[in-house]
Amino acid sequence: MSGLRFRNIYADPADPVSTWPTEGFITALERGGLDDWSRIAAAVNLAPWGPAARRLEDALKVTYPYGVGALMEQELASARCAAEEAERQEVARRVGEWLQRSGMSRADFAEAIGTSTSRLSTYVTGRVAPSSTLMIRMERVASCEVSSEDRVDR
Repeated sequence: MSGLRFRNIYADPADPVSTWPTEGFITALERGGLDDWSRIAAAVNLAPWGPAARRLEDALKVTYPYGVGALMEQELASARCAAEEAERQEVARRVGEWLQRSGMSRADFAEAIGTSTSRLSTYVTGRVAPSSTLMIRMERVASCEVSSEDRVDR
């Protein structure tokens, strides 16, 4: 464990990083060591827009220690980029699932949601993320088609 100590704040360096106030992050950046910075990086990777990431952002605005500040900014940007890519892939997975669940062809599904087949393809592959309203429309079309099939089978 590092020898990091906080002064004049109600937190302990051994506490979870997400509970540290901004002053704790400033102290860790200025006087901490690799163990402290690794803990910050882990917390930021876990929740790139969470409390630790926000406090790190605030700390980086007021202090810029040589080396570690640039590395922490890079870590924050990298964590957010990775999270956004994972979210884009999750949206693509859901779009593909709704398309499959609908039982419609790509052209029919695209027409039903008010877009082109080529645009739908960009959503399915994750190259483009659809708007929230279009996602709701896709889910409704997929649900309506399933409901209609269920009624026919009865």
